[in-house]
Amino acid sequence: MKPHPTPRLWLVALMLTAAATLEAALTAGGTAYTKRFETNLLAEPAPLAAVTGKVAYGRKLAIAEARGAWLRVSDGPAAGWVFAGNLSELKPAEGKGLDGLGLAASATTATAAARPLTPAADDYAARRNLTEARDDLNWLIALCATVTPQKVESFLQEQKKGEFQ
Repeated sequence: MKPHPTPRLWLVALMLTAAATLEAALTAGGTAYTKRFETNLLAEPAPLAAVTGKVAYGRKLAIAEARGAWLRVSDGPAAGWVFAGNLSELKPAEGKGLDGLGLAASATTATAAARPLTPAADDYAARRNLTEARDDLNWLIALCATVTPQKVESFLQEQKKGEFQ
């Protein structure tokens, strides 16, 4: 199998894509919905600020203030700052994240998420006589299994991406 580009390259592309999807229309006086399994409400608009509360998935929040990519929101008596990338203008479907996979990380794996690609990759490789395609897909699946939430958060902090910008 030939050498592959550094794993960070595809991770950078993924992070840039995610950053581009920030909801620009979320403004003060409006409403938003949480799109994470659990969203932290922070004491100030900074990624490492103290957590003042937590809001469950799909909760409707009132937006009190917008400051760059940060929004001050409230859910009844609970209030705090949230990174805009963790919110959506539209209420997400119950029980599934915006990607259509289960909300709990323990219920969804990278392998399960990529599994529908496997038959297509096999078919494509057979039609194009690409004998290394299967090895490439196996390499990608194995690489995905090494990406942990801690590695992603560390990368975001180091590169000042997402809520760490």
